[in-house]
Amino acid sequence: MQLVKVERICLIGHLVSMAFGLAGLLWVMPHPEVLSLIPAGQTLFRWSMAGGGVVYILLGTAAVAIYAYRSLGLGRWLAFMLPAVGLSLSSELLGTSTGFPFGDYSYLSGLGYKIAGLVPFTIPLSWFYLGLASYLLARSGLSALAAKRGQQLGWLGQIAAIFLGSLLLTSWDFVLDPAMSQTAMPFWYWHQPGAFFGMPYQNFVGWLGTGAVFMSVAAALWGKQAPALAPAQLNLPLVVYLGNFTFAAVMSIGAGFWIPLGLGLLLGVVPAVLCWRWAQAEPTLLQSVPPIEADKSIERIAA
Repeated sequence: MQLVKVERICLIGHLVSMAFGLAGLLWVMPHPEVLSLIPAGQTLFRWSMAGGGVVYILLGTAAVAIYAYRSLGLGRWLAFMLPAVGLSLSSELLGTSTGFPFGDYSYLSGLGYKIAGLVPFTIPLSWFYLGLASYLLARSGLSALAAKRGQQLGWLGQIAAIFLGSLLLTSWDFVLDPAMSQTAMPFWYWHQPGAFFGMPYQNFVGWLGTGAVFMSVAAALWGKQAPALAPAQLNLPLVVYLGNFTFAAVMSIGAGFWIPLGLGLLLGVVPAVLCWRWAQAEPTLLQSVPPIEADKSIERIAA
């Protein structure tokens, strides 16, 4: 129960810190005079701009890591997290050094210590926690559809889950990347702006490919031990996904980027919610949840 409390505190802190960051970027920066109306306004604003991005990513990572440990078990948690962090960091280091696979870009300050002077250490952590949330939603939703037909998720279904999970992850970037690179205080910039609201199309191919690679590695490591979660166990992945999408959406609305927002809603939010709903309607997903966690899930559902 202590882990559950810590997980919830981290999740709430993650969401609150994102809201705090949005207020700083979209309200306070254009209207600095409001700081005089807020107790310790200058101090809070300096803290938000200096470390707010780091805090919200660390809290999101902690919430998802605790959730994964409780719901998936230590082995399956690490079998996803290590490839996600390692392979995404490799892609980011390659991208900031050579321009492949995302395009020619560089990170600015605001997201913490840079590994090799190139990639903030928080970036691969965000790949992990959004990647796991996306993959679990995709896999559980498709598994529920297969279960309704009296089938299990075969190898074609597993490939579809990897693709859909990568698409959910990339759809978040549709909305986040244009706004975050062109805000009043950008966190990265493109040396050669692209055709998609300043973004090169190559960036999204790189996101889709990177997500698919580490999700494939994790799925292979899970093998026959891949988890089938209880419906209630998908609430946190959905909240994490929608919370981070909302952060990106508000940034895009503030920048007037409506087309990226529409694409993100169509290719990200809609399928994510549908996957969650399909899983809610299929209680047989409890069959391979570890016994202790299954008991807890049953108690939550009954309550």
